[in-house]
This record gives sequence, structure tokens and C-alpha cells, in this order.
Amino acid sequence: MALAARLEQYLNGKGVVCQLLALNPQPTFDAVVLACGQPQSRVLKATLLIDLEGVLMAVHSYDSALDTDALNALAGRRLQPLTPRQTERMFGDCRPGFHPPIGAAYNIPVIVDESVFELASTAMACGADNAMIVMNGKALRSALTGARAGRIVIRGGDGGGSRDRITLEEVALQLQKLYRLPPMPALALRILRLTSSNEATARELSVLIEFDPSLTAQIMRYARSALFNYPGQIDSVQDAVTRVLGFDRVAHIALGIASVRAFDVPRKGMLGMDEFWRHSLYCAFLCQQMAPRVHADKGLAYLCGLLHNFGLLLIGHLLPSEFEQLNCLREANPDHSMQSLEQQVFGGGNGQELLAIGHGAIGGILHKLWQLPDAVVKSAGVHQRPDYHGEHEQYVLMVQLANGLLKENGIGDEFNPDNPLELARRLGLIESDLESFRSAVSAVSPDLDALARSLAT
Repeated sequence: MALAARLEQYLNGKGVVCQLLALNPQPTFDAVVLACGQPQSRVLKATLLIDLEGVLMAVHSYDSALDTDALNALAGRRLQPLTPRQTERMFGDCRPGFHPPIGAAYNIPVIVDESVFELASTAMACGADNAMIVMNGKALRSALTGARAGRIVIRGGDGGGSRDRITLEEVALQLQKLYRLPPMPALALRILRLTSSNEATARELSVLIEFDPSLTAQIMRYARSALFNYPGQIDSVQDAVTRVLGFDRVAHIALGIASVRAFDVPRKGMLGMDEFWRHSLYCAFLCQQMAPRVHADKGLAYLCGLLHNFGLLLIGHLLPSEFEQLNCLREANPDHSMQSLEQQVFGGGNGQELLAIGHGAIGGILHKLWQLPDAVVKSAGVHQRPDYHGEHEQYVLMVQLANGLLKENGIGDEFNPDNPLELARRLGLIESDLESFRSAVSAVSPDLDALARSLAT
């Protein structure tokens, strides 16, 4: 384990003091970030771009996406990303993909996002696959002497950032300008409005659902499933509501089914509609199991789990070709984070950089525009951020923990390492709780799979 030779020579020459953080060897930089235990907002990333004037390095935090329009405006250039092969040629003393964000060590000019200089400490690649280096703000400023600073990123989260950084509200406005976002389907909107009233009755909900024969059939199939083992006859939606499922559960599953109709997305693939429903139902089930143990609302927890991945459907609906590419990348690179794959597809200077903020943030934006509950908005918007702290944190953590447990069974769109025990600890849960959740999932797995198949058709 050692620093890349040119990086070590440069830091020694500048008198920069840093700490070497030893890790087990990892296959990718994304895996190193997950293993290092550092907040992603403090991990620095180097993005290499090129034009006729030469190569430029953009330095920004790992949890941000590069805003190439802002970068080009700041630099007065028309930059395009380097290919992986071009990049590796410039970092001959580094393991492929583990490039230090210290451009001066490689004679590369640097533009750094201004928020980086606000960090008290940072972690970064050092050229090796089994270590990172950590340095304080003073050391970083010395290492980046000569770098130009400016606003060059779009962030996927809204917590802990600079007031001047682009907000999700600004991203939402830009998305609406660039793309025709689907409105909430009329039936879903009517269900949402009905359930927002404290005086709504089971009969009113049943009548609303029964206007739609397909939705009626799906609700009846759900109520009759082995998940509930109801021994009697179920002849109507009102029976399903009053005898088996309850008002909230019917309202939430009906809202999910009706909302999905806004999207035209292929069924097949790891990100297709079949797997979307499977992942969503499992996640919703687990969140509902967790809710009583953490004193959260069971119905709201279920809805957070059910709707947290709508950003993927929106991407598939708006950009089917890019969605197909993302689907293929997901299958070919199971150990990479979805965030890194989304940045690869959408962060390449093709006019779609806004979508590189990640499907979580995009889904949160859509939920906010659709006026869904704030906890649902937040759970979708930041479920890709394991270091999130803020509003509705409890519901975000339930979704993250559910996803972490589901990875163990190959369910979901993420298969990179996770730490369910740490997420459980933050919720006030213990190892025996996790075992209970695993057992509960195992017991209902065939029924959830059957239900997912029926909803995807």
C-alpha cells in the first residue's frame, strides 16, 4: 500500500501533511468510498475533461454531480469528458479508476467547486485500491494551490450545503423546463385528495376504486392473497377495506398502482417494471414491519417504501434509450453504486447532466410536484444518501434499512456493500430486530413475488 509516486512527490514538496487511511483492497473507487467510513460529502472526486486547449480537472464532492454548463461558463471553454482510456494514460502510476483529485501533481489545471474549501476535512483517492488519504482544510488548500474555485456542481440533497448552491427547487424548475413531466393520473389524484381528509370513509374509497375495473381487480387479488390468509369470502372492495386490509393499506396500494400508470417503462431488466414492483412491495412490507418498533406511522412507512423508487420510472419514461443503457450497466456492474452508473450515463456532457443528480432526487422532485406527503418526498429524495441527517430522518432510515436487508436476497437496484446494523442502530433497533425482519420477509416472499407479478402485468 502506497501513495502514487507523483502524488507523494508533490505533497512532500509542498509540505502537505495528510493521514493515510488503510482499507481492504476494493474493486472500484465507489467501493472504497463505501468502505472508508467517511461521509460522502467529504470525499473528493476528480472529473477529467478536455477540449482543444487541453485537459482540465474538476474537483468536487463525491455526492455531487458536475454541472458542465456552469463549468464551461466559468472556464470559457467547451469541455467534454475524457474517455477512460485517455484518463488512465494520464495517471500511469495509479490503479485504474483511483485518480487523486490533486491535478498539480500531474500538471493538470484544476477548477474546484467552491464548497470544497468550506470542508474541515476531506478524504480522497491516493492512487491505490486499498487506501485513501485524509487531510484537513488547510492542507487541502495548500495541495490545491493555483486551482480556480467556482460553483460547478448540482447536488442531489438539500442538507448541510451552502446557501448559494443550487437547491432541489431550482433543479425542479429546470427539469420542468427541459422535460414534460407527467402529471399525477386523475384517479391517483382523487385517491390522494380523499385520503387527505380525516372524514373519508371506507365506502367513499371503495366507490372511487370501483370506478376502475383494473384497479378493482388488483385490490381484490391483493386482499385474497396468502399474505393475509383471510378465511371468509371477499366479494367487494369494501369487503377488502373493512374486513382484510384496512383503509390506509388499500388507499396506499391503490395510490401506488394508479400513480405508476403515469409511466411507460419496459417490464424486463433489473430496472424494469417487474423488478420495480417486486422491490417496492418488499420495501413497503419491511418498512411497515419496522414502524411499530420505532414508533412511526405504519401507513406512512408503507407508502414511503412503496413509492421511494419512482425516480427510476420517471427516467425510463422520459428517456427510454438512456434507461435501457442504464439497465444494461446495472446488470453488468452489480458492485457499482447506482449513483455512479447514473453519472456515467447522464453526466457525460450530452445535455442531460441534470439527471446525474440521481433517481432518488428526481423521484423526490416528482413527489413534491405531485404534493405527496413530506415524508414520502424526503424518503424518495435522499434514500441514496447513507449519511443523511435531517427532516423525516426516521422514514428515510427505514427505507435505507429495508433496502440494505433486501440486498441480501438480491432484491433492489443496489448490490454494493451496505451496513444494516449501523442503520438499525440509528433507528434504535438491535441485531435481533434485524433477524426478525429477515424471518418475516422469508415467510411472505412467495406471496410478495406473486403479487408483484400480478401488479406488473
